[in-house]
Amino acid sequence: MAQVKRIRRNVSGIILLDKPLGFTSNAALQKVRWLLNAEKAGHTGSLDPLASGVLPLCFGEATKFSQYLLDSDKGYETLMQLGKTTTTADAEGDVLLTRPVT
Repeated sequence: MAQVKRIRRNVSGIILLDKPLGFTSNAALQKVRWLLNAEKAGHTGSLDPLASGVLPLCFGEATKFSQYLLDSDKGYETLMQLGKTTTTADAEGDVLLTRPVT
């Protein structure tokens, strides 16, 4: 069966996406780009797949503005568990050892 090529739309603007855990920034961008059927898209810096948070996505003419957002200050909040060793050295691994923190 022949594949139908989607015609892209000229969409311009910025979407502030609350990126969930488990998605790369690029995967989140490509999903939204596909949903909007947008021609041109970019994000303003990567969030780790293990991080959730606001990811500005730029479309069309707004991609010219993305460098300004990339160069801007950003803030981060984190939640840590000290004293635990995991198989992968991150939150996804199995806990191998738990020690008290003094």
